[in-house]
Amino acid sequence: MRAQSSATASPRIAVGAENATTGGASFGTVQAALGVVAFSLTFPATAWGLEGFGPWSLIAVRSILAAAVAGVCLLALRVAPPERRHWLGLAVVGAGVVLGFPLLTTLALQTSTTAHAAVVVGLLPLTTALLSALRVGTRPSRTFWFAALAGAAAVIAFTVQQSGGALTSTDAYLFAALLVCAAGYTEGGRLAREMPGWQVIGWALVLCLPLTVPMAAVALSYEPVHLTAHAVTGLLWVAIGSQFLGLVVWYRGMAAIGIPKASQLQLAQPLLTLVWSVLLLGEHLPVAAPLTAAAVLVCIAVTQRARG
Repeated sequence: MRAQSSATASPRIAVGAENATTGGASFGTVQAALGVVAFSLTFPATAWGLEGFGPWSLIAVRSILAAAVAGVCLLALRVAPPERRHWLGLAVVGAGVVLGFPLLTTLALQTSTTAHAAVVVGLLPLTTALLSALRVGTRPSRTFWFAALAGAAAVIAFTVQQSGGALTSTDAYLFAALLVCAAGYTEGGRLAREMPGWQVIGWALVLCLPLTVPMAAVALSYEPVHLTAHAVTGLLWVAIGSQFLGLVVWYRGMAAIGIPKASQLQLAQPLLTLVWSVLLLGEHLPVAAPLTAAAVLVCIAVTQRARG
């Protein structure tokens, strides 16, 4: 009887473990998706911020504000400093997502519309998956790669068509931003497997303070500041929403479901950005947007089901 009872209990334990794993993956997907929503507002919020701040001032102040929030959280919870072996990875995260991507995209948005700049996030999922394969050793299936390439192609075709097929000088900023951000995402996703995701971005922000504080002092002395409702709202969102809270849930989601699958959720980001651009900036929504959205959503569904 005892043997029979044990045999009966084992499948229940296995089913429970499977349900827990499935639930964790589902919650990870939700967190990564929340990160994408937060990121989709970054370009419109940056455009608002540029109404009252110079590009260098906006970049430096947003990083300092995000670092202040992260620092308070780290101190309040008495989080011990990361191990020495993690500092290099945190430096890559800081260089990519704290400094590099905000700097390059903000400079690009001075002369580019948010719709055109969306080409960066259209290519970002594929680039992140490629760097993940090189850095972390992930090996997604052929189906995954086919869907990822198809989704990236749809987004690229859409954004290039909207720009008239001609690339501008701002594209140098955008493509450079693509590479540094993908590197930061990849390294952050790897670190989030060994420490909480919010600590990854928190320590990266704090690590950048020796650069961002002097940058802010110099930039604010040269660039005029005009405080308006749009400028302040845009600054607060890119600092707290995009730079800290968005990255917290993003890295947690990447740790739960894997870097390649999480990165493919970002295929929806350019289209969400276009929606916000219409609602918040009054930009014209192209007729091709719904068709591209449908194609991208299909690709996302395939990548999420494909085995890595």
